[in-house]
Amino acid sequence: MRRAIGLLAATVALIAARPAAADSVTDWMEVANRYYLAGQAARGPRSPETERASSRVALAMFEAVNAIDRRYQSYLGLAPADAGASQDAAAVTAAYRVLLHHYPAQRTAIEESHALAMAAIPDDPARTGGIAVGEVAAAAALQAGGVDPAIAQRPYRPRTRPGEWVATALPSLEPYWATLRPWVASSTDSLQPPPPPPLASERWARDYEEVRRLGGRDSRERSAHQTLVARYRQAGDVMPALRQVSDMPGRTRVRNARMFALYQMAFDDAVQAMVVAKLHHDFWRPITAIRNGAEDGNDATPADAEWLPLLATPNFPEYPCGHCTVAGTVAELMTAETGVSPPGGVRIASQLSPDAAVQTFPSWNAWAQEVSDSRIYGGVHYRFSNEAGEQIGRRAARMALERALRPLPPAR
Repeated sequence: MRRAIGLLAATVALIAARPAAADSVTDWMEVANRYYLAGQAARGPRSPETERASSRVALAMFEAVNAIDRRYQSYLGLAPADAGASQDAAAVTAAYRVLLHHYPAQRTAIEESHALAMAAIPDDPARTGGIAVGEVAAAAALQAGGVDPAIAQRPYRPRTRPGEWVATALPSLEPYWATLRPWVASSTDSLQPPPPPPLASERWARDYEEVRRLGGRDSRERSAHQTLVARYRQAGDVMPALRQVSDMPGRTRVRNARMFALYQMAFDDAVQAMVVAKLHHDFWRPITAIRNGAEDGNDATPADAEWLPLLATPNFPEYPCGHCTVAGTVAELMTAETGVSPPGGVRIASQLSPDAAVQTFPSWNAWAQEVSDSRIYGGVHYRFSNEAGEQIGRRAARMALERALRPLPPAR
């Protein structure tokens, strides 16, 4: 563990210190995401604070840079700042302060990264002004997006008949998810999907059969490429695509900061709605349904008592698909940002295979479709669940685009 922390510190320092191909906003967004992913990999305790860390970094940087280069509505109500203040100093300071708050155990690494980044900024009144703006933006961001104390956290209760055994491992979805304040949606109710199809329906039988045929560990109908897709798409990394966008000619710091802030806020709202839906519907996974197909009241769903999925089944309810929720969010938001097919394509990596080649898709929607298909090939989701998740994500993205960080009228 100590070696992993040391490697993380060195990586973060290098990222923060290297010359920015795009700008400090993009570099420090990547730093924030690396800390978040390192925490997940270490399987440490998760909390509402850690779930909002990257979003607060993005929002703090946006507010800091936007206060100086006023192009968009402020989400936090920050007043305009001196237009001559350093945007880099503002963004770095904002990210630094938020990261220190969320990752106190990594103080040394964060402070070293901050020192290296600030050393590249001329020590003049512009830098001093930028630091002051970043401090204000960070303080405001740290007060936003937390838990609503008026909402009670309800622990998950396994559903079973009295006296009947069920698996004792509780779902890895904490009850605090339902209590977080959405960034843009009025509530998670506005993003909820309809119920899963009735078990007696043709839709249920059709999607049951699809995952049974294509998602089984020993499937003879799934191609070698589909097997690869199932494994590679388990944990996508969109940062290569976002960095490519932020590097495009004509991009500004404030536009990039807005992109990351909208991305994080839409992501959070969509994922929160997805988690709430999962815990509410408590729908069975394919491994449970297929082994008990004779008991669902549908003659078109034959049971296979020995069926196993290609991938390990996540330990929480099935409906709706989480991967598809995220992919739908990103595809909708980034299509609005870059168009359907950005120059150079959409570059997606894999968190589970960081040394693998980055894959390039012709469009955001093409990538989202492969994510959806991959969950069927892996044997962990049904088609209707994938579609429901994608729609949650797309609605959350549209809400963010329509309601937050809107462009200001041109100055006269």
